[in-house]
Amino acid sequence: MNVKQNLTYQIQNIMKLIFRALSLVILITLPVKGQDYVFKVLANKGGNTVKIAEQSTQWEPIRTGTTLNSDDELHISDNAYIGLVHASGKTVELKDQGNYFVRDLAAKLGNTRSSVASKYADFVINKMTTDESEDINRNHRKYLTVTGAVERSVLEAPITLRMPSSVEVLTEKALIRWDEVEQADQYIFTVKNMYDEVILTEEVNQPYIWLELAKAPVNAEELVIVSVRVKDNDKIYSGNYGIKRLTGVDADPILKELNQLSGSLKEESSLNKLILATFYEENNLLIDALINYEKAVQLSPDVEQFNIAYQLFTKRNGLQ
Repeated sequence: MNVKQNLTYQIQNIMKLIFRALSLVILITLPVKGQDYVFKVLANKGGNTVKIAEQSTQWEPIRTGTTLNSDDELHISDNAYIGLVHASGKTVELKDQGNYFVRDLAAKLGNTRSSVASKYADFVINKMTTDESEDINRNHRKYLTVTGAVERSVLEAPITLRMPSSVEVLTEKALIRWDEVEQADQYIFTVKNMYDEVILTEEVNQPYIWLELAKAPVNAEELVIVSVRVKDNDKIYSGNYGIKRLTGVDADPILKELNQLSGSLKEESSLNKLILATFYEENNLLIDALINYEKAVQLSPDVEQFNIAYQLFTKRNGLQ
């Protein structure tokens, strides 16, 4: 072997050693990074505090996004609330005054993990800790453009439905809301097929209706067009909004992920509804998302953060 070949051989060996060392570092550090907390704070109301183990003996205020480890201790004040999401994606709500060790809360959840639940819980935290003024007020028109939520024919109508002009729905029922009209006692809600034929009309005395997408005659249509007007006043009406129910191969991958997510979110809680709402929003199923955001608020009406999350959702997607 000549000098040049020997030098090349030595360089190759050195590169192999460097690569192996880097690989070992990655293998060691990645699992630690993925396990650097036990809980994150998703929602908080009241004067709740935390004592961080091995860092301080003082009680510190809790904020949304705060990470908690096994030896940390929580104090829940009187008439307060805190919502936690575990690293596994499962959630815990605390409402009773007292002290709680994080390790004890985690032990009650068991050992099962869900990467899907954890992923969407992280999405919730990111949304709730985003700078609201940049996210919404300054870029409001950007969000409307991206989501396709606004069309001229819809904007010019006297009544606005709180949904995009064209939307997909995964569930069997769709909640359709619209702007309430002063001194309007009744509304006429109309459903047409894609050939502009009326297939259903309903009279309602409130500014919303539940549309049964899985029942006749709507279930026979691939796409339906909905609109609303004030009864006995044809001058006060909405534009046309398209609704398509996802089925078959289009729905299969979303349903698969939803089933995994639902397995970790079995309890009827505001936190779980918020995570489900985020799942639907991330999949651009805005009516399904709206229903779950509203349920989150209804289950904890005195926790401001759920209402803020709902308001941010409606602004992001032009639903106000």
